[in-house]
Amino acid sequence: MPTLLDFRRRIRSVKNTQQITRAMKFVAAAMLRRAQERALAARPFAKELARVLRSTMSRISEPQHPLLAHRPEERILVIVMTGERGLAGAFNTNVLRKASDFFRANKNKKISVIPVGKKGRDSLKKAGFNVIAEYVNVLARVDFATAREISALVTDLYAEEKIDSVHLVFSEFKTVMSANLAAEKLLPVEAIRIEEESAAEQAASKVDYIYEQAAERLLDKLLPRYVETQMLRAMLESSAAEHGARMTAMESATKNAGEVIDALTLHMNKVRQAAITKEIIEIVSGASSTA
Repeated sequence: MPTLLDFRRRIRSVKNTQQITRAMKFVAAAMLRRAQERALAARPFAKELARVLRSTMSRISEPQHPLLAHRPEERILVIVMTGERGLAGAFNTNVLRKASDFFRANKNKKISVIPVGKKGRDSLKKAGFNVIAEYVNVLARVDFATAREISALVTDLYAEEKIDSVHLVFSEFKTVMSANLAAEKLLPVEAIRIEEESAAEQAASKVDYIYEQAAERLLDKLLPRYVETQMLRAMLESSAAEHGARMTAMESATKNAGEVIDALTLHMNKVRQAAITKEIIEIVSGASSTA
């Protein structure tokens, strides 16, 4: 049976763990605020760029561009965005499960992957997938240069007809408590749909703009920038979702540690009270026998 000293050591150990989880929660909360601001700020730009691109494509009878070419999807490239570290609850597990569902749905096709994040890289390499490139330590502080580098790689592969489509698998930030797992097609660029667009915004996208350059030339510039923007948006969303999951997990761990401390303290008090009662009984019994 554990002694009082064993209980005190266990309580002290759990309290130390609780201090660590509480500190990690505060760090994750501070990082989440910055990541959330960047993710929310990127959404209007991505939405407006999609609207401009859709408007430009609607003014060309038959748009021609390598990124618009449709081919039978026999060689698929999947970009999987996971976290860099653990202690984020089921964040990484959910993203990898979403990727696994996509792989199973396309098991008869040749699949290549580009992992973004250490957890995804380790898991996909262990599973034996064909890893074309890997990007680690890029989601802690997302920058446009990395998004442009990844976009340039996948657009070159697609334009050279080495792959037939590109898909993104990531966790889209929704709230601190929840995220939306998404599997989106990045290439080829298809009919652009803008969700939750009002009637006024739909009418504005149909305005007959006067372009200083030909619509075809604008399309050549907009399509690569659209791919870069979508890549950057996905990276920002994934980063914010990871910080939100880690903050929630650390908050839950801190609460659970408090419950363990309360349970251990109650048990320790019961053991101590039983020891005191036993000693009193022994003293009383000894006094009675001598009397």
